[in-house]
Amino acid sequence: MTTAPTPAPAPTPAPAPADAPALLEVGGLRKTYRTGGTEVVAVDDLSFTLPPGGALGIVGESGSGKTTTARMLVGLERPDAGRILVQGEPLAASVRGRAARLARAKAVQIVFQDPYLSLDARMTIGATIDGVLRLHGSRDAAARAARAARVRELLAQVGLGDREAAALPRHLSGGQRQRAAIARALAVRPAVLVLDEAVSALDVSVQAQVLNLLADIRRDTGIGLVFVSHDLAVVRYVCDEALVMYRGRTREHRPVAELLAAPRDPYTALLLASVPRPGWDPASVGSRRRALDPKRLPA
Repeated sequence: MTTAPTPAPAPTPAPAPADAPALLEVGGLRKTYRTGGTEVVAVDDLSFTLPPGGALGIVGESGSGKTTTARMLVGLERPDAGRILVQGEPLAASVRGRAARLARAKAVQIVFQDPYLSLDARMTIGATIDGVLRLHGSRDAAARAARAARVRELLAQVGLGDREAAALPRHLSGGQRQRAAIARALAVRPAVLVLDEAVSALDVSVQAQVLNLLADIRRDTGIGLVFVSHDLAVVRYVCDEALVMYRGRTREHRPVAELLAAPRDPYTALLLASVPRPGWDPASVGSRRRALDPKRLPA
C-alpha cells in the first residue's frame, strides 16, 4: 500500500429516489480455476449492491479476488455461480452477435491499470474515441461532425484538448493516457464504470488529479463506480462504501468512513497498519500477518 494523495473532498451526487432500482446487483458470485489438478477458489459467494450514482471500493491484496471480480463484472470472465444485474437486467454469461456485445458494452465499461490495454498504440487518441462512437452509432458522413464534437466533449471532460487528441498514446504522459482511457470508456455512456487499479501506477500528484476527475464525473453524470484497489487510503477519496476481500471472500463491507475509523475485521486492520507512516514497524505488520494466517508464507 502506498501513501495516499490528498485530493479535494469528493463531490457527493444527488441522492437517488428511495424507490430507484439498484444500478448494479451482484449475488453469490463464485469463480474457480484449476492449476495442476488443484482447484483454486478465486471468488467465493460475493454479493453487493451499487445504488444509482454510488461508488464502491473493492479492496484487498494481490490474490484476494478483486481483479477476478472486476473481470466478471465486464464479462471477461464467466462466473461459475451467481448473478449480475445491471439496472435490473441480467448480464448474460455469454453474448452472441453484434447487438448483444454492444448492449453489454453500454452496461459496464472498465478502465485498466495499464491504459495501453484499451488504447491502440497505432491510433491517435481522437481516432480511438471516434472508433468507439462509430461502432455504437452512425457511420455515415453526415454523422462525422457530430462525432468530432462528441470526441472534443469527452476529452474536455477529462481535461484533455486538441493537442492530446492528435497524439499517439506513446507521446502522452501516464496520467494523460489514463485520462484518455477514461474518456474512451465514457464514450458509450455506460451505467457502471469499473476501475481496476486505475491509479496505482501513477505518481501521487497525478493520482490526486485522476481521483478528483472521477469524483467530478460521478457528480456530473450519475454513473456508478466500482473502484478496485489494494489501497484503502485511495478508495476513501472516491467511494461511499468499501468491501474488503481476502482469499476470495468478503471480510468486511461498510461505509468507508466507518471502516477506516474502526475496522472490525483483523485483516482490514492489517491493511490499514501496512501503510508506511512515522513510527511504522514493518516487523510488527509481518508478525500480525503470520498470526492472521499461519499457513501462508509471508510475502
